[in-house]
Order: sequence, then structure tokens, then C-alpha cells
Amino acid sequence: MAKKKALVCGIGGQDGSYLAKFLLEKGYEVWGTSRDYEGRAFSNLKTLNVFSKIQLLSVAVEDYHSVFRALKKSNPDEIYYLAGQSSVSLSFEQPVETIESMTLGVINFLNAIRELNISTKFYNAGSSECFGDSIGVPVNEDTCFNPRSPYGIAKVAAYSLVSNYCEAYSMFACTGILFNHESVFRPDNYVTQKIVQAVKNINQGLQDKLELGRLDISRDWGWAPEYVEAMWLMLQQDKPKDYVIGTGKAHSLEDFVSEAFGFFDMDWRQYVVINNNLMRPTDILYSCANPINAKNQLDWEAKTHMSGVIHKMINLDI
Repeated sequence: MAKKKALVCGIGGQDGSYLAKFLLEKGYEVWGTSRDYEGRAFSNLKTLNVFSKIQLLSVAVEDYHSVFRALKKSNPDEIYYLAGQSSVSLSFEQPVETIESMTLGVINFLNAIRELNISTKFYNAGSSECFGDSIGVPVNEDTCFNPRSPYGIAKVAAYSLVSNYCEAYSMFACTGILFNHESVFRPDNYVTQKIVQAVKNINQGLQDKLELGRLDISRDWGWAPEYVEAMWLMLQQDKPKDYVIGTGKAHSLEDFVSEAFGFFDMDWRQYVVINNNLMRPTDILYSCANPINAKNQLDWEAKTHMSGVIHKMINLDI
């Protein structure tokens, strides 16, 4: 039997790297895209010891002809679209780039699948940012969207494109609405990685203080390697369906900070400084998933919650 083929767009990022490793372990032939793969280090893939097992393509997702050629060359059974600007805070500074990187890429892939008349299944990476502030209530697939950032707006637009093509052209296309999921591969501009790195530096005497914005925001934090399995499971179903993916537990950023400093028996209050310049123009106070459908229909459930996420980030990095 021929191997199933998967094309992972954004393979060099956190999720793309873990997904590539997961798919290879499932026996897939894995292709990956990057805007200029010859100029990238792909350190995540090399850390996971999978770089040499992946076939790479240079693809500009905003260019339809580039996407079309990539599909013809790879001829994948499954596409995982994880590309695009991935920082909520950066989206306020680069709103146009953020929206273009998500929406144009998605519609180009959907159009290419349709024009090639292939039965490729398409996964789109959604985000909890689509929902905005849920005011203390965990959200599910029926909760209305209310994005509060250019990033969230872009994700809602991509979600709508996927839903439209799925319905209009009977395509297998779906969106996984993933809540916050972390790992050692998070860049330093993500608050979770910023906290973990600062805690280690302070413990070693390399840093004195940690500057943060609001500490009263609450998020649903999970472990990224577990979430890529949910992506894969969504494309193994008989019919396309969108799913909310998360732990179902929300914790404040203050709790995250306290747990991280507590790993080294330090009191966070002695080291954390609030900087109002780090607060976003609009921020979400509460974000939490109700992933009951993923549990009942995909047989997927998060195993690692906030405390475990922090300990893994620190231990694996050490």
C-alpha cells in the first residue's frame, strides 16, 4: 500500500514541527512548505531529528501560482494549513500582513484543490482568539465569534472561507479552533516562553526582574505535542467538522507566573514588574474551551494542563 502524503504549510513553526514528527511516526510521506526553505535553519525539525525525512518546497502562500505548483508536485492526501503571522500582539503593529498571510493562503489552497479536482482533505488552524472574551464561560463550536485583535479577525475570515468552500463545493475542509498550546519551541515574544526564560535567568543570577502587562487575564493552556494529534484526527473522520480543542481549564497569568517561579522555590512578587506599555489596545480577560465534542467524537482529550505545561517547558529546556 502506498504511503499517505501530507503537506504541512508552516512546517518550521512549533505546531508544524510537532505535526511533522507525528505524521512520520504514523507512516506518512511528509512534505513541508516555507517561503524560502533554503534560507531557513529549521532548528525545530532538527531538534526533533526529522529534518532529513521531510521533502521541502518553497511556497509563497499569497501567490496562487506558487500554491498551485506545490500541490501538483506534492499531490497530498492531506493539507495542514498552519502558516501565517502567529503573534496576537504583533498583529496590532502589522494588521495588513497578518490578515493577508492567513486569508490569502487559505483561499489559494482551497481554490487550487478545487481547480485540480483532487480529493485532498484540508485542515485550517483556527484560534481561540476568534471568540474574544467569553466572560467567564467556556466556549464550544456553537459560540458566536467576537474577535478583539487583527489576528482574531484574520482567523475568523479564514474560518469563514473554509466553511464556505466546504459547503459550496462539497470539499473536505475543516477548522480546528485551538486554544493556547505551548512548548519549548515557543518564540521568546510569547508571554509563556518569556516567563519561563526569565525565571531560569533569575534563578541563575542572569536577570533581575521580569516585566509583564496584565496578570488578571485567564487562558486555557495546553501542551502543543498533544494538540497536533487532534488536527490529524479531524482529517480521519468520514465527514468534515470543526472542533474546539483545549484543556477545558482556565488559569490566570498570575497563576502561571506563580507556578513558574515556584518551580525554583521563588516568590514571584519579588521579581515581577508591571509595565503598562506591554498592555494591548484590547485584551481578552477570559478564554477557555469546552472541548466535549472532541472528547466524545474524536476520542481526544488533553492530558497536560497548566502546571504540567510549565514543568515540561522548564525541564525539557534545561
